Amino acid sequence: MPARRKAAAVASAASVGLIPAALTLLSAAPAAAHGSMGDPVSRVAQCYAEGPESPKSDACRAAVAAGGTQALYDWNGIRIGDANGRHQELIPDGRLCSANNDEFKGLDLARADWPATSVDSGAYTFKYRVTAPHKGTFKVYLTKAGYDPAGTLAWSDLDLEHPVATATDPVASGGFYSFSGTLPERSGKQLLYAVWQRSDSPEAFYSCSDVTFPGAGAGAGTGAGAAPSASAPSEEQIEDGADKSTVEHHGHGDDDAATTTDPTTDPTSDAATVTSATAEPSAAAGTPLAADGPKAAGAGSGESLAETGGDGSAPSLAVGGAAVLALGAALLFGSVRRRAVSGGRHGR
Repeated sequence: MPARRKAAAVASAASVGLIPAALTLLSAAPAAAHGSMGDPVSRVAQCYAEGPESPKSDACRAAVAAGGTQALYDWNGIRIGDANGRHQELIPDGRLCSANNDEFKGLDLARADWPATSVDSGAYTFKYRVTAPHKGTFKVYLTKAGYDPAGTLAWSDLDLEHPVATATDPVASGGFYSFSGTLPERSGKQLLYAVWQRSDSPEAFYSCSDVTFPGAGAGAGTGAGAAPSASAPSEEQIEDGADKSTVEHHGHGDDDAATTTDPTTDPTSDAATVTSATAEPSAAAGTPLAADGPKAAGAGSGESLAETGGDGSAPSLAVGGAAVLALGAALLFGSVRRRAVSGGRHGR
């Protein structure tokens, strides 16, 4: 075999070998999922909509004073990486809205003037703003009759036996997961607590949404005036603050949330890229909250993301580098082969 053809054959073989290797590294990369309740508006989304640097409501200003502005830029990252259904075990009373994460502690402030979404008893369509869709189960709980919004939120304040909404693997469309539920009879200020437990990872996300039912001094808590109306952040606001967020998206954007991602049929979905060696299936995705037990310190965003379905920037850079190298090698070797073949033809 002529030397040039031999070189081209070797180069071609090398490129074929490098591309699958890079794809293997990409498929093994952990994935991330993020979001917060958009309707009814969650506390963190409301405060982000007001503007992290200069929130308008007294409650959001107090939240920033307690926890800083970064929590609002990270509005879609209230999570526990290794929750695996152990929500009550990991989140103590008084820390439900922050999921026991100090970054979000301002959201746990006991006050009756949190901006609230007006709701009525009966059928309700919940909309969960998602920035990285994944399979999992949503459960939404409502506070019991007699709830005092000026008090510290405890697990016993929630009607855990009767979630107002439960949805497994809803379809993401237009940046939201939408699912139906039913709100029971209530009056005045109440709170909805949403738990999104992923089924492709032990990671879970949490959010508190303040709501106001008609009657009984709607919007007012014990010893407090009416709460302002809540409003969700616009797409422009979300985009403008994305560069200040410390939450990993791994290339996920609003477009990802606009499609259904089924790992069994969609090879481009994140869930499809988790290999059997890295995936940690959660048996708790469809299970109710555990019974009250000893309250342990929650596992917040400080855990190793490699254990949660997310990861840090170094693995991403390593994987990205491998992909770039493989692509560059393929182009280079293809060019070498074309020159070798062309040279062979001209030499005849």
